[in-house]
Amino acid sequence: MPSAPRTGIPAPGPLARWGILGVIGAAFAVPIIAMVEFTLRRGLEGGYDLSRWITVLTFDLGPEYRVLGQAIVNSLVLAAVTVALMLVLLVPTMILVHLKLPRWRRVLEFVCLLPISIPAIVLVVGLAPVYSVISRAAGSGVWTLAFAYGVLVLPFAYRAVQSNLDAIDVATLTEAARSLGAGWPTVIARVLLPNLRPGLLAGAFIAVAVVLGEFTIASLLNRQNLQTALVIVQKDDPFIAVIVTLLSLLVAVLLLLVIGRLGRGTTRRTS
Repeated sequence: MPSAPRTGIPAPGPLARWGILGVIGAAFAVPIIAMVEFTLRRGLEGGYDLSRWITVLTFDLGPEYRVLGQAIVNSLVLAAVTVALMLVLLVPTMILVHLKLPRWRRVLEFVCLLPISIPAIVLVVGLAPVYSVISRAAGSGVWTLAFAYGVLVLPFAYRAVQSNLDAIDVATLTEAARSLGAGWPTVIARVLLPNLRPGLLAGAFIAVAVVLGEFTIASLLNRQNLQTALVIVQKDDPFIAVIVTLLSLLVAVLLLLVIGRLGRGTTRRTS
């Protein structure tokens, strides 16, 4: 019997795949290589050296760059508080909806994915009145920016955790633990969270990468983080600013590689 005709879009051949990867790789590699070459220039005398990289990597910067050190600390604090908010507020809510309120899953998904479609400048317009209240109640410390960043990373964290929730049998694990006398805090902390570890780590790493690279909200709300400090440093020494930018980009890439490794590990366990 004649075989049924194939349907769908044919897969690209090896040459097409390598061509696509080459174009995408060049789009990323060319500006990065240009940034590295820029940081190695010696100036008007010509030539290249590693003196600026050595200065940054050995933390041998002058007092005029203290703003950069404080901004790095602020960004790390913001990343930690943002991840904590995500774990404390988002994860229990997703578990509750998954187990008890499945009809509300689409509503929760819509609310969590909504910030990705709203420009940051629009978010700031809505958050500015809220922050006037937060400043009076909790002060104007840089850590309060984590509330806005919690909204910003919500779509990425939701997708990472939800994919892990769909990969495990939450109902069976919960019923087994409850039948053995475990309370809800014990079920969440000792049964569900260990099984959700890959999704939680992926969401946390994405949140850290987003926080380290965010500029618009921090600038318009007059808070200092890594990206706003780089703008200040760039006015005095653009070479140092580009080096720190490259290092922060490297950290973000490493986090994404870790996420990919965790995703492959989860796929192997569930297959």
